[in-house]
Amino acid sequence: MTSDIPTNNVGLAVMTTLRNYGINTIFGIPGTHNLEFYRHLKPLGIHPVTTRHEQGAGYGADGWSQLTGLPGVVITTSGPGLLNAMSAAATAYCESRPMIILSPGAPLGSEFSDIGALHETRDPTGAVRALIGRSTRVSSGQEAVELIHGAFAHFAHARPRPVHIEIPLDLLESASDVDPADCAARPLGAPKKADADAVAAAADILRNASNPVILAGGGSLGTGGALLELAEALRAPVITTINGKGAIPEAHPLSLGSEIRLTAAQDLCNASDALLVIGSKVGESELWGGKMVPQGSCIRIDIDAAQLETNLAPEIGLCGNAAAVVPQLLEVLAGHRAAPAPELAPLRQDLRAEARSLAPVLARINEILAAALPADTVIGGDSSQITYFGTTSFFPMQQPHQLLYTPAYATLGYGLPASIGAKVAAPERPVVCLLGDGALMFAVQEFITAVEQGVDLPIICVNNGGYGEIRQNMAGRDIEPVGVNLTQPDWVRLAEGFGLTAFEVGSLDELAHTVRQAMAVKGPSLIHVSIQ
Repeated sequence: MTSDIPTNNVGLAVMTTLRNYGINTIFGIPGTHNLEFYRHLKPLGIHPVTTRHEQGAGYGADGWSQLTGLPGVVITTSGPGLLNAMSAAATAYCESRPMIILSPGAPLGSEFSDIGALHETRDPTGAVRALIGRSTRVSSGQEAVELIHGAFAHFAHARPRPVHIEIPLDLLESASDVDPADCAARPLGAPKKADADAVAAAADILRNASNPVILAGGGSLGTGGALLELAEALRAPVITTINGKGAIPEAHPLSLGSEIRLTAAQDLCNASDALLVIGSKVGESELWGGKMVPQGSCIRIDIDAAQLETNLAPEIGLCGNAAAVVPQLLEVLAGHRAAPAPELAPLRQDLRAEARSLAPVLARINEILAAALPADTVIGGDSSQITYFGTTSFFPMQQPHQLLYTPAYATLGYGLPASIGAKVAAPERPVVCLLGDGALMFAVQEFITAVEQGVDLPIICVNNGGYGEIRQNMAGRDIEPVGVNLTQPDWVRLAEGFGLTAFEVGSLDELAHTVRQAMAVKGPSLIHVSIQ
């Protein structure tokens, strides 16, 4: 059947605009209503990653985004396809990650209809808006393109959170009303600086502090080497949140790792006479019930003015992009000679002992892996004990975005698709997915996506027999375990059925050798480690 849909349509204008901003990969599932997005991918040189569930598309896009520095792009079909991606969109919102979600919608004039149309959904844009805020149903191709430009400006100059654009089906398939010149990428401008007087006042506090401490969150990851330079100028120890892990190399003498959830780290922050918080909510999900009540001055840097007062009121709030504000502080502090750096080895030992006491076996697994894998290995974690009790403390990261994880939204099913997305983004970089059996079962269908994409990806499944965290929560309340001891598949045969190379680890003494074997395998592989 010959189609009478024009090829120079609104779908082309939208995809051309994205390509002009450097987007060369999208994640999604083709559907009846989104074909005019997919028509243009090959001619534009855009690689499609077809996951087996739209949630996996969103998490794959997030992993890709963290390795490229560009927003992840997700294309869904209308109705159920869009709603399937909403956990991923909500994750991006909660973790402040850039993402663009494109979906078709009901034709113009048929909004809120109840006529039995395919994928009919009463108010999909409203549903998405309730979760992520920025969700728009457009009425012209020009509006859609302008929203793409606006999304990139938003990601550059505001707290990066997802953007959803719904394009009515008849509009998506119609001849484009967009001037090709309007599809060109627009300059994004320099990162926003903070008020100069406020920076000077903050620098004065830091200059006169005898025991300053830096707490670096996810908003600090774009500072490059400036954050380390600032820490060295102040001779200030750096503690990070989990989202801030790798903000400075964790092998550096001033690094105390991503341990802000531990008591000893919180005590250090609270006892400092100048606490500099960079790009962090200082929220419950990072503090694990602890309290941040600094006895000295508190300075906060955040791109979002509303966040400057959230959870912890500062003496001075510096509203701006940390990538610009940290260099501002360095400029004012030029020539400053701080007192000798504190001796951090005893505190580092205390932190390690506290972390190990939470889960000694998971600590050992991560130590084995850290010794066996290249130092720049990206670890795709999940809301699994092996990640938040193990990797966060016992797998040192030397650069930003080396740990893919969602500590605040804390969803299951993130690790595998995020790892696939990261490996697609950086095929030359070692990437390993390390997660629990419960988390892996949430996304086990993405085994076939990894095979299809041909990624060299070891997937390490640490099997504790179900939902170990919730089992412990139940025990703590004297509840007999219910619904948490899960029937397990034959993991090796399951993986082999999907086309993976699979390994069974009989004891942790075999783990390092097995991991090295898996790293040499072409294509994805599974390593099953039972700790039941």
